[in-house]
Amino acid sequence: MIPVATPIIDEEEIEEVVKVLKSGFIAQGPRVAEFEEKFASCVGTEHAVATSSGTTALHLALLAAGIGKGDQVITTPFSFAATANAALYVGAEPVFADIDPETYNIDPEGIEELITPSTRAIIPVHLYGQPADMDPILDLAADHDLLVIEDAAQAHGAEYHGRMVGSMGDAACFSFYPTKNITTGEGGMITTDNEEIAEMARILRAHGETERYNHAYLGYNFRMTDIAAAIGIAQLGKLEDFNRRRIKNAEYLTDSLRDLEGVSTPHVAAGVKHVFHQYTLRVPGSRDRLMKFLNKRGIGTGIHYPKPIYRQELYRRMGFNASCPVSEKAAEEVLSLPVHPALTDEDLERIVDSVRDFFGQN
Repeated sequence: MIPVATPIIDEEEIEEVVKVLKSGFIAQGPRVAEFEEKFASCVGTEHAVATSSGTTALHLALLAAGIGKGDQVITTPFSFAATANAALYVGAEPVFADIDPETYNIDPEGIEELITPSTRAIIPVHLYGQPADMDPILDLAADHDLLVIEDAAQAHGAEYHGRMVGSMGDAACFSFYPTKNITTGEGGMITTDNEEIAEMARILRAHGETERYNHAYLGYNFRMTDIAAAIGIAQLGKLEDFNRRRIKNAEYLTDSLRDLEGVSTPHVAAGVKHVFHQYTLRVPGSRDRLMKFLNKRGIGTGIHYPKPIYRQELYRRMGFNASCPVSEKAAEEVLSLPVHPALTDEDLERIVDSVRDFFGQN
């Protein structure tokens, strides 16, 4: 089986974890601080705050930015549920803007009409590893005095017109889940140039403590361990190579599949570095049949995502009833193929041959 995603863990990560275990300092400690410093330097921000997951990073970023009950947060419905759930966690209301049909990222043109006196923030998602169109989003935010919190969970190392993803908004959130471009096993990171947001995030991730046993705020245990950070430090040193291989694999797939009728290969917007967390085809009318065909051939696939967030059972029970037809159409047609750095040339050829066999054009 060729998996649709797989973490690459080798002896360096294992050795670093062993060092932590032997040190006796296993919880949040010096390796977390080191990982934060190196990640901030990589992204180009003043601060980085490590957390236990990408979801807790989003949760803390909203809390640290002062977003709460009565506030509205505009985001995309075509993402993992955690993006919108973070708004619910803090008592805010997610409001869904439709997506660009080519990049699958939030469409800036759909944001402005949703802004109300209650709107406090915009959460663009850099989906599949491609940066959202940030300049018009940042302009809208400046015009309406809104915060921008980037969901960069899938976009480690991506760039938008020469700027690193994670450095453009008031804050940004990354995930280190095993399928991401780099992993810590499980973990997250907030990046920001805002010292107040960074400091409040650090306080809230550790039970609201401003100093030992002085709990000034209702906080959480959202800390990263030194074990996870040790893995992350080793992985961060490989990020550029991992992304280079993802991009090369994506180019091969696109060059080999772009002529097929009934398939649209991924669109890469001008001026961006797309790091291909996912390689996502659009297959109108035959997506599910292609998925079953490939799975029988031993090729893993994924549907990211099969329904807009507002159509999830939780959101329907809560009364959400948005209308985002571009997102709904994409949910019916997208299919992700393996693109990860562990693929061999033979794997890539097998994927291409199988897709072409399905369409009878091999």
